[in-house]
Amino acid sequence: MSDERVLVIVPTYNEKENLPLIVGRIRAATPDVHILVADDNSPDGTGQIADELVAADDHVHVMHRMGKEGLGAAYLAGFAWALENNYDVVVEMDADGSHQPEELHRLLSGLENADLVLGSRYVPGGQVRNWPKSREFLSRGGNTYTRIMLGIPLRDATGGYRAFRASALRALQLDQVASQGYCFQVDLAWRASKMGLRVKEVPITFVEREIGASKMSRHIVVEALWRVTQWGTKSRYEKIKARVGSRSSR
Repeated sequence: MSDERVLVIVPTYNEKENLPLIVGRIRAATPDVHILVADDNSPDGTGQIADELVAADDHVHVMHRMGKEGLGAAYLAGFAWALENNYDVVVEMDADGSHQPEELHRLLSGLENADLVLGSRYVPGGQVRNWPKSREFLSRGGNTYTRIMLGIPLRDATGGYRAFRASALRALQLDQVASQGYCFQVDLAWRASKMGLRVKEVPITFVEREIGASKMSRHIVVEALWRVTQWGTKSRYEKIKARVGSRSSR
């Protein structure tokens, strides 16, 4: 994909120690890509560190946001910036080191015959490191439940390491996306599948952060699964209603 412009969006909130590390690893692993740091006005000074990185490297950009509005809002703002600046491929990547920049080439290669590539922990070759078994069980169970409720053949619809073609983002009607956090990732993957876009999973190794505190909680996961239940129930009801209507019109 050497002839395509690639942007990696890295949302941040209180990641002053991790940000220089992840930016350095991205630049070393894939020197041609650009990076957009979307900072939610971090009180720990992450935004100032982003400014220093921008001053030192013309492949790094920063978006200073007004406050902590959540992962979904940060990515939607980043997507809009990417499309306005004519990038061909847009990548989601966490700032905490859980997504390995050294594996980015797998996602980009996958786009040769896909519109959206998901970095998957739960396909053959994928793995999770340094997670307690309880958290891995919750993640695997949540993905199984999501797959059944929404009827999508994805093993890791909740994962946040993914690459979109710009054409896919334009097709997804992002102005209608209101979901946040954990279920934001499910929402986009489900929308892409429903629209008939080519969605592919490639194996990645997810590594639990070593610096700072995780922003994930059991409450966030439970809330997301409740949203999945609502989406799945509504979708099934609409399908049944459509079938009944089709029969009655015969």
